[in-house]
Amino acid sequence: MVVTTTPGIEGKKIYQYKGIVFGEVVSGVDFIKDFAAGLTNFFGGRSGSYEGELIEAREAALREMEKRAAALGANAVVGVDIDYEVLGQNGNMLMVTASGTAVVVE
Repeated sequence: MVVTTTPGIEGKKIYQYKGIVFGEVVSGVDFIKDFAAGLTNFFGGRSGSYEGELIEAREAALREMEKRAAALGANAVVGVDIDYEVLGQNGNMLMVTASGTAVVVE
């Protein structure tokens, strides 16, 4: 499955549009990650725990989107966009959404 942010795939012709597909992941951030991130804020630097959570959530959202595209008979997803949103009363939930257009290419 080819997944790209561009509206097409160089050298490939789009034969059929299958529709818009989404992959959504809502992930909780636990106390230990919050504590480690707080220390990073205090001392400076990057928060590896939050970065890891972001990477895992993004990859899971992309996999879910690809799965849904394949279920429609697509072999590519074009125009992919990834959005991040903080949810929950205390901002302790992360939602990652990947969306794009499922297509059939040559």
